[in-house]
Formats: sequence, C-alpha cells, structure tokens
Amino acid sequence: MGIMRHLVGIALGLAVVAAGAGDLAAQAWPTKTVRMIIPFPAGGSADTLGRLLNQKLTERLNQPFVADNRPGAGGNIGTDLAAKSPPDGYTFLMGVSSIAIAPSLYANLSWDPVKDFTPVSLIASTPNILVVHPDVPAKTVQELVALAKSKPGQLNYASGGNGATNHLAGELFKRMTATDIVHIPYRGNPLAVIDVLNGQVAMMFDFMITSLPHVKAGKLRPLAVTGYQRSPQVPDLPTVAEAGVPGYEASTWFAVMAPAGTPAEIVRKFNGEINAVLKLPDVVERLATLGAEPLGGTSEDVSKLLRTDLTKWSEVVRAANIKLE
Repeated sequence: MGIMRHLVGIALGLAVVAAGAGDLAAQAWPTKTVRMIIPFPAGGSADTLGRLLNQKLTERLNQPFVADNRPGAGGNIGTDLAAKSPPDGYTFLMGVSSIAIAPSLYANLSWDPVKDFTPVSLIASTPNILVVHPDVPAKTVQELVALAKSKPGQLNYASGGNGATNHLAGELFKRMTATDIVHIPYRGNPLAVIDVLNGQVAMMFDFMITSLPHVKAGKLRPLAVTGYQRSPQVPDLPTVAEAGVPGYEASTWFAVMAPAGTPAEIVRKFNGEINAVLKLPDVVERLATLGAEPLGGTSEDVSKLLRTDLTKWSEVVRAANIKLE
C-alpha cells in the first residue's frame, strides 16, 4: 500500500508539473510569428476582417500575426490546409459560415468542421441585404412574395455561384415562402450585381458592402436585411423576419478556428485577446463601415452556432438538391 501511495503521489505530482508547464507556455505565447490562414482571396470580407484582427493582435502581443490567403474551391483549399497544420498555437483559420455549409455540398470533403477544429472565438456577423431592380413592382417583402406566387418560375435571383452563401439565402427564402423563384449563378459576386443593376436579373441577396452604394444611389431598391436584427447601416430597413417571413435568418459569420489539439491554455488566452480587440472603439467603427456587427464570446459560442448551422443548411441543401464536386 505504501508503494502504491508513493506511485500515486508521483503521478499526481507529474500531472501538476505538466499543467504548470502548459500554463507557462500559454503565458509566453506567442513567441514567434502567428499565421492566420484566410481561405478566400485578398480584398474580400474574410480577408478584410482577418487583416484588421492581425494588425491589432500584432500591436497587443508584440509578435507578427500575418495573413496567408489560400483561396480556391469555395474556401475548401485553405480550410484543409488549416485542418492539417500542426496544433501548436501558431496556425489558425479565419473561418466563415460556409464552413457549416460545405459538408452538405461536397460528397468527399477532406476535413470535418467539428472533428478537425477547435473553435477560438466569433469575430463578426454580416447580414445580406435583399435588393431588387427598381423596375420590379414590389416595395416590401410581402409584395415580393405575392408577386412571386402570381408568377411562378418567372422571377429570378442572382448569386455569386452555386453553393455560395447568397445562393443558399435565396433557397432558404424560397423554402420558407413556398415560392418558385429561379436561381441564376454567376462566377463571382461582382458579375451578379452587374446584371441586377442592368435589370437582367430581378433580385439578389447581396452583401451589404457591395449593394449599399447602389442603394444610396437609387439604382437598387432595398426590401430587407437577412440578419437577426436590423443593421445600423440601414436602421429603417426591416429584417426579412420582421417583414413577413418569421424565423428567417441568413447572416454570414466569421470565427477564428484552431487545428484540433491546439493547447486549451493557448485557445483560452487567444480568445481573451480577440474579445479585447473587438471592444476597441476604432475596431467597432471599422466593422460598422463594413456592415458588420462585432460578436466575440466564448469558444463554446462558436460550437453552438456551428452545430445549429450544420443542421439548418443541410436541410436547405437537401431540399434544393444542391451538389458540388
């Protein structure tokens, strides 16, 4: 019994030492350059948010936080790279809500959003804005729904491509309003906006940052925003849910993710730093100009949102029979 107690004591002592070493490593982190993989091209929303965050983290933590843009395959190339990176606290992913959509769209996805990642923190959320060409005889969401039901298969909506977040925003709208509107995919959002502007396509669930200038110029008519709440950018514009489609929500959210197995102490420290950055007045102001709302919160908040969206979008993708290679 004496030997057993001695061995147990040694084991407990080693556990305490290991825990202490982990805490010390987290306190020292980072001691070298931290890479933020951004799975989309430079200049987009994920890139803009990632670089803003990197700048502030570099200032706070006295080590370089650098962006590594790895676009392609709807974000899958960069996300796969992040999933397979060493979980040492020096590689992270700027995740976008499409991470919860991809498993339903792609049959042979090389990564799993739950198994291959540890969430760190939510960054921001941006609603889309439902806009129509001024010639469309609908000034409210309810009028648009009535118009679509009176002309099944004749109203169309543009998106940045099959499986894009604004494509699925349209499919969710179709499903929840029982309307037959036709999806017109484009090779990127800019081309889609052009055809809505020239009247070739009736409507679009566009990103705030690209549509708002056209709305202000009177070239597009806004009907609603797709978030949970109204946007400070257009406070008089209702949400789609308020405007007659209860429960509708199709925001794009951004979150920092770590490769699975990243030390919990580093994840906790990084979460605290991100939350502090998101409260800085100049960051809040910059996010507002992008039509984004700062989020923050805990790692578990990311997990909950991810699980909710995995279920939500899998149902939309299945109902619309969308499959990508």
